[in-house]
Amino acid sequence: MKIIFVVDDSPVNLTKAKQALESHYRVLTLLSADKMFALIKKVTPDLILLDVEMPEMDGFEALQKLKENNKTEHIPVIFLTAFSDEARETRGLELGAVDFIAKPFSAPVLLNRISHHLHIEELIREQITLLKLRTQQLEQLNTGIISIIAELVENRDKLTGSHIERSTKYIEILIDAMLERGIYSNELQDWDKDSAISSSRLHDVGKIAISDLILNKPGKLTEDEFEQIKKHVSVGEQIIDSMIMKTSGGIFLYYAKLFVGYHHEHWDGTGYPHKLKGTEIPLQGRIMAIVDVYDALVSDRIYKPAFPHEEAVRIIMSEKGKHFDPEIADVFFEVQDDFRAEAKRL
Repeated sequence: MKIIFVVDDSPVNLTKAKQALESHYRVLTLLSADKMFALIKKVTPDLILLDVEMPEMDGFEALQKLKENNKTEHIPVIFLTAFSDEARETRGLELGAVDFIAKPFSAPVLLNRISHHLHIEELIREQITLLKLRTQQLEQLNTGIISIIAELVENRDKLTGSHIERSTKYIEILIDAMLERGIYSNELQDWDKDSAISSSRLHDVGKIAISDLILNKPGKLTEDEFEQIKKHVSVGEQIIDSMIMKTSGGIFLYYAKLFVGYHHEHWDGTGYPHKLKGTEIPLQGRIMAIVDVYDALVSDRIYKPAFPHEEAVRIIMSEKGKHFDPEIADVFFEVQDDFRAEAKRL
């Protein structure tokens, strides 16, 4: 049975409302807004009938307070008032009231209005549930497509193994550790972390345009070949830009472009392709830089054996403040055992 709160400083009005509604709903009557807020901590109503003219806290103040709390903001509120004028109704509707009922009210009118708004609320909830389900299905589809694209790129590069899977896990470890330590936490707290981590899978998407002969060369690259490899960053940015233009864009592709375009920038400005310095480099690029290098160092490649974890850490820390953001490098050093564990597992 749905729960209705009736809040009015008049016992007569409370009794009349309860008599009109109790055969259809569970009705809880309250003499003040303060009593309503005390009860609402324990019981969540499906609808609130709220008197406008009350001492201490009037209906407008009470409604505003309800709307400021994410636990109560969606509860439909119908105002009860003995004074009907356009200014009052406008203010109430602007604050979020769904309707006004004039006092003295009749039982049929009260029942009809409540039934109408509860039905609307039920339809809204059903649509929200359906929308959430469809959004989840769309996100799963997008993630699946992105994973396939990333795997297609990775499968062309025979030298990197399961680089995408490993780097995705390393990024999650590093972001969580940064949040725990308050490193760039103001920026990270605004991220959609799951979208950011998933989008990082596209950081090497531009390699799709690099020749297999260069991409899979077992020996050292020539200077010209290295210049060709470096083009995967700008090509990747163009690919993401094309995706953005042909879709609605969204935060996922926004993150992806930052991972793609800036993961080869260096803290001291010697990286490529934009030659940015310090915090000019987007945070996504600074995080990916450490992850990318660590995985390259501890992985077997045709042209080199895997370095031991300790040597990889030593190399990265020697580049602190040069290649890598010093604060992120310090966090990496503190959670290096987590990196080592994932490297072994994967």
